Amino acid sequence: MIKKYITLIFMIIAIPVIAKDKIMVVTTTEDLASIAKSVGGEKIEVVSLSKGWQDPHLVEPRPSMVMQLRKADLLVKIGMDLDMWIDGLIDAARNKNIVYGEKGYVDVSVGISVLEKPEGKIDASMGDIHLYGNPHYWLNPENGKVIGKNILEGLIRNYPEFKEEFGNNYKKFCAGLDNKIEVWRKRLLPWKNTPVVIYHQSWPYFSDFAGLKIAATIEPKPGIPPRPAYIRELIQFMKKEKPVMILQENFYSEKTGKMISSETGTPFLILPPSTGGVKEVKDYAGLFDYIVGEIEKKAAR
Repeated sequence: MIKKYITLIFMIIAIPVIAKDKIMVVTTTEDLASIAKSVGGEKIEVVSLSKGWQDPHLVEPRPSMVMQLRKADLLVKIGMDLDMWIDGLIDAARNKNIVYGEKGYVDVSVGISVLEKPEGKIDASMGDIHLYGNPHYWLNPENGKVIGKNILEGLIRNYPEFKEEFGNNYKKFCAGLDNKIEVWRKRLLPWKNTPVVIYHQSWPYFSDFAGLKIAATIEPKPGIPPRPAYIRELIQFMKKEKPVMILQENFYSEKTGKMISSETGTPFLILPPSTGGVKEVKDYAGLFDYIVGEIEKKAAR
């Protein structure tokens, strides 16, 4: 009997461990998925839990997301309370490696120079205020390198044996992005220091990058639809200040923006704020190619 048990133990030890073909990375947005793919390369498989055409504030959790998180080796999130919808899903997945503080948890907001961090008392009358500041930081392509660095560190933390490969991928990603950034800045020069109106506070980081000046918002407060009196005041303000364009995310109703555009003669641009927001935008760099191209076409100077 003892001999049989010893034989069984050796048989179990001798069974080869079958490694997974790919490292499973789950992201909360398609922007993060695109950057993760650039850094992880062929070693990873990436799944985004949301789509680029969705309002990132209003992603609806689904049971299929729990299954993806259960299989995840890394979870990559925007942070700054934008993707709080994922917190309950993490709990439901019961994957210890991707909970806050563990090796597989990657918050890519670490190291970002945050804009619009609120000070003093915060209450509901202020609208949809983010406690840690404006979380739409990926819309400055310079921050794409910070996002990539956080993903790189997360991958190396979990898979140090691939440190050199991941590092080389990251360097290549940054070099490519830097080349694009130089081109985008040159193309945007005609609008430097010009006033613009935005719908929601998605655009401050992009405006910083492009050198635009945000003169007003169509939402009187973040997440609060404008009332007729506010719209009338805004139209009068725009007729006086003459902003060069209106920037609006493509998941909001176009009705108010089009009306304001018609009344003021201001070009109205419907833009995707994320990778995958329109079919033409296949990756992170493609997002800025599209945005800059639309500005050139529709707000020509």
